[in-house]
Amino acid sequence: MRANRQIGAQLVEQNVVGLDVLAAANEAFIDGLEIGQPRDRTVLGVLVYKLNALKEDEILQRVVDAHGVGLVDLSAYEIPYDLRAYAEIDACWATWSVPFDREEEFFFVATAYYLSPAVRQYWEKTLGGPILWFGTTLEGVATVLEKWAARPMSVPLPEVLPPAGPAP
Repeated sequence: MRANRQIGAQLVEQNVVGLDVLAAANEAFIDGLEIGQPRDRTVLGVLVYKLNALKEDEILQRVVDAHGVGLVDLSAYEIPYDLRAYAEIDACWATWSVPFDREEEFFFVATAYYLSPAVRQYWEKTLGGPILWFGTTLEGVATVLEKWAARPMSVPLPEVLPPAGPAP
């Protein structure tokens, strides 16, 4: 809820949407909390896909221009399975963010919600190390999280399949 409130406030503050449009988006968002799937629980998604009040690529461009954040297409990226140990799937859905790589002490986090200070603060505290931020689409985050949900952490897939043959 906090991440959605803050991204809405940032969009109004930056004159991207008006208060009336944000109020309509918040109403649709609240309605979706009760009946929707996790991918439907996003004020930004309501603004982009339901109300057609803004374009996601324009928000991403604004993040790049104003904050120097890079962009990543998560569909073209194979996320290491072990990074899931750092991220609870519910927190990823709530923040529309996902850690997608790690180099030494640096975490690479892709988010559709960079404009929400609550999102950045959450991941900085949770990961406890320096973060290199990347903007991405709502669809990119949703696709990764749906794949993760289909392959629960409690049942890790083997890196290499055992040879075929009779069981020992």
